[in-house]
Amino acid sequence: MTRTHTTRVFNSPFELGFRMVYLLSALRPAGADLQKLILLDYAVVYSGDLGGPESLHTPVPYRGSELLSRRTLIEQGLHLMSSRGLVTARMDDEGITYVAGPAALSLVGSVTASYFTRLNRRCEWAVSQFGQTDTEALTRQFTEQGHRWGAELEGLTLEGSGQWRFD
Repeated sequence: MTRTHTTRVFNSPFELGFRMVYLLSALRPAGADLQKLILLDYAVVYSGDLGGPESLHTPVPYRGSELLSRRTLIEQGLHLMSSRGLVTARMDDEGITYVAGPAALSLVGSVTASYFTRLNRRCEWAVSQFGQTDTEALTRQFTEQGHRWGAELEGLTLEGSGQWRFD
C-alpha cells in the first residue's frame, strides 16, 4: 500500500512565515512583536478593508476572526523562517522582537512572480500606514475600527496582556 504525503501550502506556517519575511523586510531595520505582526499581516492581506490598495487575497466573510486564528500559524512560520536565516528573534525587557534575518533581502529581491510583487507592495503600504504605531496603539486602532469588518469583530476586546478575547 502506498501512502501519500500531502503538504499543506495555503494557510500553513510556511505561507505565513514567508509573508513574515516580506513584512519584516519592509519594516527593516526595525522589527515587531508577534501581536503587531498579526495585525500588519491582516493589513497586508486585506489592505482594501483599510483604505489601501486592492486586497491581496479575496475578502471572505468573517475574515476578522483570522486575527485570532493566525497567531499559532504565524508563530510557527516565524520559527520555520528563523531556522533558515530569514527571520531573527531578539529578546529584551520588552519581550521578543522579530526582525528580517540576514538572508531575507536576498529572498525578497529574487522572487519576481506577480503574487510576490503584489505582496511586497502591500507590505510596504502596511508599513507606511502602521509601521510606526506601537503595538498597543495599533491593537486599539484595529479594535476601534472593527465596524469596518461588521459583526465579525463584535464582542472582541483587548486584554491588558495585548491578547484578544471574546466577551
